[in-house]
Amino acid sequence: MSLLELVSVSQCYGDKKIIDQLSLALEAGEIGCLLGSSGCGKTTVLRCIAGFEPLLDGEIRLDGRGIASAAANVPAHQREIGMVFQDYALFPHLSVVENVGFGLGGLSRSARARRVAAMLEVVGLAAYGKAYPHELSGGQQQRVALARALAPQPRLLLLDEPFSNLDVDLRERLSREVREILKSQGTTAILVTHDQHEAFAMADKVGVMAQGRLQQWASPYELYHEPQTRYVADFIGQGAFVPGRVTGPRCVALELGEYCSAVPRQFVVGDDVDVLLRPDDVVHDDGSEVKALVLGKVFRGSEFLYTLQLASGRSVLALVPSHHNHAIGEAIGIRLELEHLIAFRQQ
Repeated sequence: MSLLELVSVSQCYGDKKIIDQLSLALEAGEIGCLLGSSGCGKTTVLRCIAGFEPLLDGEIRLDGRGIASAAANVPAHQREIGMVFQDYALFPHLSVVENVGFGLGGLSRSARARRVAAMLEVVGLAAYGKAYPHELSGGQQQRVALARALAPQPRLLLLDEPFSNLDVDLRERLSREVREILKSQGTTAILVTHDQHEAFAMADKVGVMAQGRLQQWASPYELYHEPQTRYVADFIGQGAFVPGRVTGPRCVALELGEYCSAVPRQFVVGDDVDVLLRPDDVVHDDGSEVKALVLGKVFRGSEFLYTLQLASGRSVLALVPSHHNHAIGEAIGIRLELEHLIAFRQQ
């Protein structure tokens, strides 16, 4: 049985439907993520799980027990759910120890002190117990908020854009560290973010949302290599669609050549398709007869991300080792090296 289940959940503000028949399941100990652009409904889903918003339809279950439906709701404080807010919501007049212990009023003083000390040790802030929030960096404040949320040992932890106030380098490092902390505690968690790198670094399962609907709920690897919809394929990662035609049970002909491997079963010979080419699918090869014009390039240290124009005028992206420093306007040889065919019927 899944620890968290959302079954055909819908929610609206006035006449506007914010969540539309959303279903997902999260197993105990898993970390899930709702990923999408601003206004897609992901934060509203989190608020419904927390008990801050009522449901229009559907049901939310925690460990098999219904906690929310259109007919009845378990109050937020009775759901055994912890939450880390976007702005951390630390009490500025309380020390780190007092902040972490705030939700442990049911424990004796000694038990509370032991639990707080243990959580500060887990998040690497054992030496900062007497400090106040304003004396801490943004990353340290985020760790205090995490320790406070974990201290009561919630059955589920919710994280609302937990790293959005941090700079990029710190955000990427902390997302990996928070994942390690949650896994070490066996905590089931779900976060919302608009940052793909953060989602992939943190989550076991990622749900891509658009206009209140869940487009796909899968592992990061599956989302990248096996997107179920054109929206997910276009939203996740980078790439460009190029037209092709199915020439056989296992082959697609493209401008860059014929690709033969597993072709999705929904296509038959003669079908016109759009094939998504990722930057790592297009390989620089001086010996190739297929040439492309360098339109732009971004230096990334170990590699360049080239924007290349094909003979047809269409553009593709290519990752090329940085010792191949080609000039804008230069023609270079390329070849296709597809490991996963991502194709959709032409629109």
